[in-house]
Amino acid sequence: MTDPAANEPAAPTRWGILATGKIAHTFARDLALVPDAELVAVGSRRGEAAEAFATEHGGRPHASYEALVADPDVEVVYVASPHALHLEHARMAFEAGKHVLCEKPLTLTTADAEEMVRLARQHDRFLMEAMWTACHPLVRAVVDQVRSGRFGTPRHLHAELGFRVDAGPDDRMFDPSLGASALLDMGVYPLTFAHLVLGEAEQLRATAALSDRGIDLDVAVSGRYPGGALATMTASMTSWSSRAAAIATDLGRIDVPDFHHPTTATFTPYADGSTNDDDLRRQPVEIVADDPVVGRGYGNEVAEVGRCLRAGLRESPWVPHDQTLTLMRQMDTIRAQVGVDFG
Repeated sequence: MTDPAANEPAAPTRWGILATGKIAHTFARDLALVPDAELVAVGSRRGEAAEAFATEHGGRPHASYEALVADPDVEVVYVASPHALHLEHARMAFEAGKHVLCEKPLTLTTADAEEMVRLARQHDRFLMEAMWTACHPLVRAVVDQVRSGRFGTPRHLHAELGFRVDAGPDDRMFDPSLGASALLDMGVYPLTFAHLVLGEAEQLRATAALSDRGIDLDVAVSGRYPGGALATMTASMTSWSSRAAAIATDLGRIDVPDFHHPTTATFTPYADGSTNDDDLRRQPVEIVADDPVVGRGYGNEVAEVGRCLRAGLRESPWVPHDQTLTLMRQMDTIRAQVGVDFG
């Protein structure tokens, strides 16, 4: 006899959003596009901020983070507070029995990230860093096809992400006590892209321009990866970069014009036996994703969390804890090299 419940759609994943800054608004807009996800609550340190957010995006407003994580309708908490507060707020959610999607970078240091992972395991809760790039269908298509060997052997990767931050000196983006850093805010994306495409870095070297308060405003990183592949990566809070990524292989070149929010990617094959670049270059081939991009891409990480929870997983195979910790160790190394210390 067939169980009628087997044909019923799964209950939506019930989300609570902790903090109401810019990234939380972007996340909420994409969450609304995911059919099996529902925003049920939002929490802020200020009641009026929570109410304004709930009016715009839905959900029950809470005037404190404690009230948010205590809400019995909340299944998973999206931690959208400043980097320096992630561990405290994730701990609060775990202790309340909630699963956690935590904005990137997971914490300021590897030690704190390891503690967050330990807490997730102690409480038997799901934890994923909100590295939506690793869940983006087009990025995943590029990564999968590079790894398959379709485009040849990658020899060099370049990725850059930068934009001018126009904010006061007390803004989160310039406050060392809150983890202000071009590396942590922007540089984590090129590092992640290189890791996904090339594997774990064997060596990283960095240089940076620091503010008078000791934070990195601009950073450039070179890396050596398995098989002798090289990468160059830059991040900036002072200037506008192309936001492009490119991968040079022994068969051609992959271009992702905006790897931060990609909409297109192409592979241009090159022929052998000619010294003229125009003769060598063949017609570009578009790289096509298997799945649609949901909103600006945050919706895809929302869907991935829901998929993992329905499968009973405690970490995502797309953003596993080991990957997050590896990238945290890389950023610790880079900060030590350029002289940035959050104390």
